[in-house]
Amino acid sequence: AASRLRLSGLCFLLQILTILLFAVFVRYSPESSLGLCSQQLNCSWRSQDSGFQHPRFRDVHLQSLLGFGLLVAFLGRYGPGSVATSILVVAFAIQWAVLIQGFLYFFLNGKIYVGAQSMVSADFCAAAILIATGAVVGRVNPVQMLLLTLLGVTLFTLNEYILLSLMGVRDSGGSLTVHTFSAYFGLMVSRILHEPHMEKRKEQQDMGHQPDFFAVVGTIFLWIFWPSFTSATTARDTAEPWAVLNTYFSLAASTLATFVLWPVLHAEGTLRMVQLQDATLASVAVMGMAGEMLVTPFGALIAGFLAGLIPPLGFRFLTPVLRSRLKIQDSCGVQNVHGLPGILGSLLGTLLAALATADAYGGRLELVFPLVAQGSRTAPDQALCQLSALPVTLLLAALGGCLTGAVLKMKGLRSPPDTRDLENTVLWEV
Repeated sequence: AASRLRLSGLCFLLQILTILLFAVFVRYSPESSLGLCSQQLNCSWRSQDSGFQHPRFRDVHLQSLLGFGLLVAFLGRYGPGSVATSILVVAFAIQWAVLIQGFLYFFLNGKIYVGAQSMVSADFCAAAILIATGAVVGRVNPVQMLLLTLLGVTLFTLNEYILLSLMGVRDSGGSLTVHTFSAYFGLMVSRILHEPHMEKRKEQQDMGHQPDFFAVVGTIFLWIFWPSFTSATTARDTAEPWAVLNTYFSLAASTLATFVLWPVLHAEGTLRMVQLQDATLASVAVMGMAGEMLVTPFGALIAGFLAGLIPPLGFRFLTPVLRSRLKIQDSCGVQNVHGLPGILGSLLGTLLAALATADAYGGRLELVFPLVAQGSRTAPDQALCQLSALPVTLLLAALGGCLTGAVLKMKGLRSPPDTRDLENTVLWEV
């Protein structure tokens, strides 16, 4: 009863707060000012053709709810409960992201102007928070999850603003801003929340047919909507959408890599659907930064194949080390699925930025690397900025994760050691 009242009270306070802030600051963007973001505001998102706005928002939103939302449903006794908590996280994250990102990107004359661009941006933020929650799902209650969302959205937006606006980094699909930051932010929260007695609790991790069903649906939605996700913030023109094509090639190669490696590493030699889900996620994490660049089709296949090798190897060799030596309980394996592929994607993006030339890109250079096209930077300078963004992201993720973990570990928020908070039947009727 106390847990339910805390959740009810926190939801009430947060919703009243956002309503008041929306009433004071948030307005609809004028229809006659489609280029408002790029022309008048301090904004990293480029002006986009209005004909693509609604489909982009729809696809990214479906990806956040059905793709990422079903990733956390692997716990046998907390599957539907974790999915419901994911919807709760998305519902609050979008509202809070509109406000926090609005003050940085869409603020003009004392008001935040919202439209399709700001909603796509908010959904990117919600997706990052869902990734971070994957590191702690099954070990935190919904109250802690809401507070993680509150702090995580703020820190995500700060990191994104530093990288995209101040440093001029190109990361349209979020290799750094979404995948890498959220993975290591979640891992640091998990490390701070580590409790020795939780290692002995195995009853929630029983696997049945229900988690496999969630994995099937989630994987199919990832395949359908990932290309839209990686291309949602790229500028549209008459040229072919490189981000979409590169993402599809990467998805295909990563899937085959899983079938190559998983039977070799495991004696039973059989795959579960969740392994294909991991490969799907890794393939797009590696293509987040480089997707809009000149990867070439065979380069996308190589990158996807390498990314597909990371989850099987990571779960086999790295995850036990994290758990035993570093005391990090990575519930969903975000290190293997998002963190390491995101780092690989950032290194790939750095290499491609160093090789960017007007001869290779033609008129597209202005869209992909505007500072290089304008002569403000050379290609090596841009590559150095891309590379520097990696340690900046890791530092902010680590510091932010420590801060958030300390807040969530406060005595009044923690569940008792023998709690049944993380059973489906406590907060949800199943």
